[in-house]
Amino acid sequence: MPAHTAALDGRFVELAVPYREELLAHCYRMVGSLHDAEDLVQETLLRAWRGYAHFDGRASLRTWLYRIATNTCLTALGSTHRRVLPSGLGTGTSDSAGAALRRQEEVLWLEPFPTPAPAVPETDPASIVALRDTTRLALIAAFQKLPARQRAALVLVDVVGYTPAEVAELLDVTVTSVRSLLQRARATIAADAPEPERVAATPDLDAELLERYMRAFETADTAELARLLAADVEYEMPPVPVWFTGRDAVLDHHVRRVFRLECRGVPVSANGFPALATYLRASAGEPFAAHGIQVIEPSGVQIGRITVFLDPGLVERFGLPASLPAGTAAGDAASRR
Repeated sequence: MPAHTAALDGRFVELAVPYREELLAHCYRMVGSLHDAEDLVQETLLRAWRGYAHFDGRASLRTWLYRIATNTCLTALGSTHRRVLPSGLGTGTSDSAGAALRRQEEVLWLEPFPTPAPAVPETDPASIVALRDTTRLALIAAFQKLPARQRAALVLVDVVGYTPAEVAELLDVTVTSVRSLLQRARATIAADAPEPERVAATPDLDAELLERYMRAFETADTAELARLLAADVEYEMPPVPVWFTGRDAVLDHHVRRVFRLECRGVPVSANGFPALATYLRASAGEPFAAHGIQVIEPSGVQIGRITVFLDPGLVERFGLPASLPAGTAAGDAASRR
């Protein structure tokens, strides 16, 4: 490799890598999938690396990378439909006993996104709050209802903070076109979620409440779970399209299905809320196998919504092992984080 080429490669890596995490969040907001967002960021950085020798510096490197990432996402979205949660497909049910919990893998389901926990020290707390607020599941689901170019304009202006004039350059359209895209996007999303810049900091679930929920989950404590759940709690399980409304339905589901297995949980953070990476096993002596990610949203002093992503592969994407040793006792899994 010629020396000047090696120098360019090293310089590109040094300058571009610090933007990887915000590009990942940007791609996730665009496509609603952690897996796809990771692939799109890799493609973005590869394209940028190939073109870096011709980067003229008229825009900042960050803006140049956002241009590549956005257009990479738009190309990917040209062949896919929007991702959804079960609550976006129909009305929930309070009949757990009669529910047929069949997976629908052919549906493009929304996926969770790992976000820093509030207690983790960070050099820029404001950016952490912004990341948590702008990756909430309800907001990402609302973004998914928008046509791809409207989505791009809204995210770039209302979340990333570019001006309509800057976005016009990024998308190779006129400023008038960007303003039109924004107007239509905001009108569509208004009934589903507030504009991102008006979102207050995501309320934190009390640490003691989360600990109590994890203990109830691990020890099959139905009475404690009942105390923790709001009366109108909602419970979703993508890729299962059926979802439950009301404390009684959620409790019945746990008694009938969840608590028949031995459960373990490891606290994480997803989409700006506390979450659990969950592990299950059917019989003693076996390892605990990764089961999925539960995103837990508060409602006052109780739990108002639980979204259970039934995808074992997500656990490793949150930086955790695919299994826990057979001897892991209740409460021990969290200490392994």
